[in-house]
Amino acid sequence: MEKVIDLNKTVFELCNEDPAIKDILADSGFTDITKPGMLQTAGRFMTIPKGAKLKKIDLETIKKKFIDLGYVVK
Repeated sequence: MEKVIDLNKTVFELCNEDPAIKDILADSGFTDITKPGMLQTAGRFMTIPKGAKLKKIDLETIKKKFIDLGYVVK
């Protein structure tokens, strides 16, 4: 089964669908995602592109990391 990551979905939705995404994002610089309650609060409205802009992390770098790990980025 191919793993798909939809960048239009919230971080909360993505992590519920695939818990591994949380660790991948934490490794990519989204360190706040591991804080208790962060996923349930900010994660409910934050998308990866919004978070990348906020954290000044290059979105293309994040996409490449997911692709390298076997994900299809939408």
